[in-house]
Amino acid sequence: MKILRLIGSLAFVLGLFVAVFAGMPWYLYHDPTLPWWLKTAVYCIVGGILLVLLTVAAEQKKRKAPGKKPAPDESEPRVMLLNSSEVAGRQVTETLGLVRGHTIFAIWLGKDLSALVRLVIGGELIEYTEMMGRAREVATGRMIAQAGKLGADAIINVRFMTTSVIGSAAELLAYGTAVKLSKPAA
Repeated sequence: MKILRLIGSLAFVLGLFVAVFAGMPWYLYHDPTLPWWLKTAVYCIVGGILLVLLTVAAEQKKRKAPGKKPAPDESEPRVMLLNSSEVAGRQVTETLGLVRGHTIFAIWLGKDLSALVRLVIGGELIEYTEMMGRAREVATGRMIAQAGKLGADAIINVRFMTTSVIGSAAELLAYGTAVKLSKPAA
């Protein structure tokens, strides 16, 4: 289904750009009869929308198996992340300062079309969910790298902040306090 939706999105985007940037100027300055390439562009727009609609509707009918868990992350970060100000069994020995990771992500017009269809018929906007998940991973990775350069053992009071930048682009900021910790009690 994902491949069909991608094909529909590509057809829509290509048809739209051909119709707007080549077809409109051509139509204004030439014979009002539409050439074959402009008709094809219009069919791509309509066909792409229909294909995306059909694939999204088919996905809505499918019931996904509950309880599926994502594969565990095999790479353990060297820096501990906590959203509290205390680490159980350890003391903060030195505060190194604020660390942050920042990114701005966007999805392309084809995926945005799929999400708009879901707004009409309902369901999870998986395109945006995937986009924000990737943005969180990038921002968190950058924050951990900054803390690693400072020699931190942990980042406490970790927070995420999101804002909309323009259209379907979102800014994600991950921040926290980098600290050094005492050795664990034996």
